[in-house]
Amino acid sequence: MRGDVEWGSIPGLVRSSAERYADTEAVVEGRTRISYAELGARVERAAAACIASGVGVGDRVGIWAPNSLDWIVSALGAVSAGAVLVPLNTRFKGSEAAYVLRRSGARLLFVTGTFLGTSYVASLRRAAGEGEGLRGPLPGLPALEQVVVLADDAPADFRTWKDFLASGEGVGEAETRERARGLDGSTVSDIIFTSGTTGRPKGAVITHAQTLRAYEVWSDLAGLRRGDRYLIANPFFHTFGYKAGVIACLMRGATMIPQPVFNVDTVLANIAAERVSVLPGPPTLHQSLLDHPARDAYDLSALRLVVTGAAVVPLRLVERLRGSWGWEPCSRRTASRRPAASSRCAVGATIRP
Repeated sequence: MRGDVEWGSIPGLVRSSAERYADTEAVVEGRTRISYAELGARVERAAAACIASGVGVGDRVGIWAPNSLDWIVSALGAVSAGAVLVPLNTRFKGSEAAYVLRRSGARLLFVTGTFLGTSYVASLRRAAGEGEGLRGPLPGLPALEQVVVLADDAPADFRTWKDFLASGEGVGEAETRERARGLDGSTVSDIIFTSGTTGRPKGAVITHAQTLRAYEVWSDLAGLRRGDRYLIANPFFHTFGYKAGVIACLMRGATMIPQPVFNVDTVLANIAAERVSVLPGPPTLHQSLLDHPARDAYDLSALRLVVTGAAVVPLRLVERLRGSWGWEPCSRRTASRRPAASSRCAVGATIRP
């Protein structure tokens, strides 16, 4: 069945996965492990907080943070409240992030505190601390009314993640679910901005139906299945991480293991410790794993599927995957529109029987 017909919308998918895969492990982040039922409850709580904060259907909500459980919950919560999600590149400078927020007209922003030694809050203050805005915390972004820091601490004019979630306690389950039920396939779900390497970043507008149809096909062609353990090193601000990662896992009941930064040693350790079975990534990721001198010291026996794309896939890489780990290329391929807005091409490799 087509994804948009089966689920109707992304919150419909979240509800379905919470019921169908209730006891299945949904997300693993360090010592935190939550089931699909727990993930569904957290997303609903975040949606209630968005509603309580004045987020309406069609309002833009930005998120500037690395791969994490909080990213998944806040993003899906915003979308479940009818918002249009605007993910921001974690490698953006403050001025670049401010440009996307201004261009999209974001009313609310979820932001990490510090990432890779950079304070995102301070970066935004430098880039948008002056301007004509009177209502929000950043005068240079007059449409931005609230900033929620995904941490325990936040400046006085920003909000902590805990306080934000608490604000939704007065919104009942019926109201939250009614909001979600009002969304359909034609509703815009997100605006994914290009990287801006050849000019200003440009936004691609995507609907719920487009996402569900494309990534139901992707999941089928890739062979993703219930019980898979999926290491998501691809960034969530890109559809390779968000759509081919989070959304695809929701569709199949696979376990998500988000990794905020690609590090070869950490990836190898996670594959071994968490018995990772699915590992998508650009060609450079797989080349780095193959080239690692201590690769054989890790137990990679659970891996059954690798997917690569987002760049030219060298034939030599496919040959090395076959020769080093006994993997055979799949005949399956997925292709859709460019660029960060959706997957370019993915080539799978499976373990040879």
